[in-house]
Amino acid sequence: MRARAMILAANVIGGASLLAFGVFLFRGPVQFVELARSDAEALVIDIVLSISFFVQHSGMVRRSTRDRLGRYVPGHYLGAIYSITSGLTLMALLVLWQPTSSVVVVVGHPYRLLFRALFAAAVVSFVWGIRALGSFDGFGVRPIRAHLRGEPLRELPLTIRGPYRWVRHPLYTMVLVLIWSSPDLAADRLLFNITWTIWIVIGTVLEERDLVADFGEDYQRYQELVPMLIPWRLPHHESR
Repeated sequence: MRARAMILAANVIGGASLLAFGVFLFRGPVQFVELARSDAEALVIDIVLSISFFVQHSGMVRRSTRDRLGRYVPGHYLGAIYSITSGLTLMALLVLWQPTSSVVVVVGHPYRLLFRALFAAAVVSFVWGIRALGSFDGFGVRPIRAHLRGEPLRELPLTIRGPYRWVRHPLYTMVLVLIWSSPDLAADRLLFNITWTIWIVIGTVLEERDLVADFGEDYQRYQELVPMLIPWRLPHHESR
């Protein structure tokens, strides 16, 4: 029962937070709680919220953190716990986010439609990247399902197909496009865009270390052939 409840919680909380995040990126923040009395205070609160999410999200995903948590929690629960914690932290950020009145950029018609089309294209490409993986486990429930079936967890192979022939981290690339495809930039959204872009790039570099440890020379060769985030080369021809 506990395992099935963990699967349900990870799927519901993880899925709801990602959906809410997508709405935030498309239409901008909704002020649920007023905490700031000025734009300056709002920006301070927003940067604290962002850093809190970065620390939680990047800290828990590191192999060293998982090893420490594994001393107290069965290993097959770690992915779901990570998804639940990240989902709750992201939801807190979205609820507590403080919009600002200062407007930096507003794109009018007809160019505004181009930004919306770019957002839609990024969503489609994000789904393409998930499907290319074959067995995407976004909410960390695959180890629990394997445990319930009494089966060993099958290691996933290095996937080089679809958008992974263009960049090594297409999902992160598409998130960056989603972040910057807003036609309206208030001061708080510009702060969001800049800080989250920096965090995604740094997090991707750190994740690369884990991937090299997991896949060894195969991933090092992949690094030599395919760009990390920006598709500045022709797609790699090899498919796995």
